[in-house]
Amino acid sequence: MDKISVLGLLFGIVAIVGGQLLEGGHIASLSQPTALLIVLGGTMGAVMLQSPYATFMRGMRMVRWVWYPPVVDHQQLIKQISNWSQVSRREGLLALEGVINQLKDDFSRKGLQLLVDGAEPERLREVLEVDISTFEVEMKLSARIWEAAGGYSPTIGILGAVLGLIHVMENLSDPSKLGAGIAVAFVATIYGVGLANLVFLPIANKLKAHIGRLIVQREMIVDGLVGIANGDNPRIIESRLKGYIF
Repeated sequence: MDKISVLGLLFGIVAIVGGQLLEGGHIASLSQPTALLIVLGGTMGAVMLQSPYATFMRGMRMVRWVWYPPVVDHQQLIKQISNWSQVSRREGLLALEGVINQLKDDFSRKGLQLLVDGAEPERLREVLEVDISTFEVEMKLSARIWEAAGGYSPTIGILGAVLGLIHVMENLSDPSKLGAGIAVAFVATIYGVGLANLVFLPIANKLKAHIGRLIVQREMIVDGLVGIANGDNPRIIESRLKGYIF
């Protein structure tokens, strides 16, 4: 589990609620189910309207990466590619054919199969870079649904505030209903701005960071396979791949 994500969210919530208590307010005044329904429902509807179904569903599934990020072990990958290079150097490219079925990653399997099939280094790089480009576009589009939610949420919060004020104006003759309407109005704005800046936008940026790590991983695979195809020394390949790690 990514502990800093959990701590960050808890720290943000505690800071806001703690500030409310220090000012003499009550936690109950921030609990307005109606305002939450307006903000979450309106934001979700806007995001669904702008997004294709596949992109939206992928983005929703990716949210788990915030707490359980995809495993990316660059050191292990370098070791693996170095082993491929040594096998190829000793026994030839065809010796790598037995390795293909042992790989779980589709991208690695595809690249290794192209290598075994005798693809020219430049053609190998060209084919795999198209895959990387497509992967990057699809993943970033999915992550942007959370960025879009961060853009819509404050505006929906203002809409909730306006609806609350309309309710207040309709009940000016009944003072007992004014408090609830005003509370919904102001709390809706808090929910809209708070969710955007504490949840939606941070999630979007966290997902983009993980996507960047996955892209680097694929670029390392391409670089390593092209090096093997060129017949580079395994130590040179290993040294070049270590340059991707920061």
